[in-house]
Amino acid sequence: MNKPLVAVVGRPNVGKSTFFNRIVGQRLSIVEDTPGVTRDRIYADGEWQRYAFTLVDTGGIEIKSDEELFQDMRMQAEIAIDNAQVILFFVDGRQGVTSSDHDVADMLRRAGKPVILVVNKIDGPSNDAIYDFYDLGMGDPMPISAAQGLGIGDLLDAMVAYFPDPDELEEEDEAIHIAVVGRPNVGKSSLVNMILNEKRSIVSDIAGTTRDAIDTPFERNGKKYVIIDTAGIRRKAKIEDASIERYSVIRSLMAIRRCDVALILIDGREYATEQDVKIAGLVHEEGKPSVVLVNKWDLVDKETGTLEQHRKRVMNNLSFMNYVPTLYISAKTGQRVNRVLEEADRVVENTRQRIPTGVLNDVINDAISVVEPPSDKGRRLKIYYATQVSTRPPTFVLFVNDPELMHFSYERYLENHLRKAFDFSGTPIRILKRQRNNKEDGGR
Repeated sequence: MNKPLVAVVGRPNVGKSTFFNRIVGQRLSIVEDTPGVTRDRIYADGEWQRYAFTLVDTGGIEIKSDEELFQDMRMQAEIAIDNAQVILFFVDGRQGVTSSDHDVADMLRRAGKPVILVVNKIDGPSNDAIYDFYDLGMGDPMPISAAQGLGIGDLLDAMVAYFPDPDELEEEDEAIHIAVVGRPNVGKSSLVNMILNEKRSIVSDIAGTTRDAIDTPFERNGKKYVIIDTAGIRRKAKIEDASIERYSVIRSLMAIRRCDVALILIDGREYATEQDVKIAGLVHEEGKPSVVLVNKWDLVDKETGTLEQHRKRVMNNLSFMNYVPTLYISAKTGQRVNRVLEEADRVVENTRQRIPTGVLNDVINDAISVVEPPSDKGRRLKIYYATQVSTRPPTFVLFVNDPELMHFSYERYLENHLRKAFDFSGTPIRILKRQRNNKEDGGR
């Protein structure tokens, strides 16, 4: 799901991060990080009423400052603004209107995006302080106190009013959208150019050349595709905290969310690094099918068994997504690049498949007969019924006597059993548990 992006912007020290942290900490159906997948806490997913969204925290904007720190922070904010559907423009209600607020307002007007003017630090019932902010020409100011939580609900109501109605389904795009993701300088743009047979993206040995997600439609063998070349995601230790590349994560995240399949590139001269694992985890967390492409394989010294040993070490590091196929390629020479679209098509088909309910229950019952469900304190897990509720990714609901009795290891066992019975190569699958009362269970 490609959730609307909401950018929180303003000059320094107006309470943007306080607001962001309050939203993250509130019960707004915030999506937690997958265990083992560390994200920079510059964005968080949430829901308000029926609307899902992604909130992005930005550094303070000082338009006229020549300091490198503020220049970088301004560039970060511009990236968030470019990708945002709605902008929350924060100002300080205690300090009043400043020349910097006017500078930020001018910048936001040029962006041409919906802007909500948020007057923060209004801690009491009197709203007289907000009237001066009409001078910014950004519409009606909304008073809040991020620290005390005052006015947050009204602000969120105003924010989601700009979102599309979630009940209005978008028309199905017949083209397969392919996101090419990975660390900087692993050959993403070279791969895109080789697939397209033309130089659409800048290719350079300088890490971080591609900062935008570049969409290119094309056709191959009668099929329509859109390939998305994303900005490289660099390891945090290699980035200054205020660097523009910290925000490339946002662009890559949005590309992953709107893709049908992700191509995860890693450097064949290394095994899956910590940052490779985090990028793969982001794809897995979003429920997207994927193919791991080990690039620059032409530069690796090989002997008998090199490929299999390399594959084992890579998949050991990516053990949480051992369902993903690997393909060893060279984007520079074209080695096996002709198989990339073939693999992408295959995993897309797998994530879209629907299993008939009768067949599914036969497979689950077979799994139960082989390995008995776990028990705890005299109560044994009973699985009454299974059904598939959605695709992309395939999602199954198990009706059980008590979801708490479903141990993680048994859930993993059921997933592996499903994968043996059906071709789910390349796609994550989801297993949900729902309690169903059954008198025969006797309440035990």
